[in-house]
Amino acid sequence: MPYWLDGAAPPAVAQQLHVAVPATATEVRAAHQKGFQDDGLLLAFVLPSSEVDGFVAQLAPERPLRTRQEPVAGAVKPTTPFAHLGLPEPESLPDVREGQVCAPCQGDLNSLDVAVARAGEGTSRVYLRGTD
Repeated sequence: MPYWLDGAAPPAVAQQLHVAVPATATEVRAAHQKGFQDDGLLLAFVLPSSEVDGFVAQLAPERPLRTRQEPVAGAVKPTTPFAHLGLPEPESLPDVREGQVCAPCQGDLNSLDVAVARAGEGTSRVYLRGTD
């Protein structure tokens, strides 16, 4: 049965995701879920909205992020939910830019997805979900 590792530190999760958290990031949260075959990795943080495009460009997504205006219809139950970090699921939010960064990725990382949602006036929350 999958279980959450206690004390998953954001720097360790960021390293597993091959991501550098920007120095200006605030509200940085991370989680690591041990699974049967694959582990789930979550990383989320808030950036000034003016810095989001630069951060996403560094990730080099396979395709440009798509914008979804409305929340995803129906119940979304991801295997590794951001609710574990006390955050809403990006699928439940309106006006979200999202996409796949890589699949497969470098090293042991199988996949990495990114979503960006407005967090407040002039800020955006970046959600990263990886499978290791």
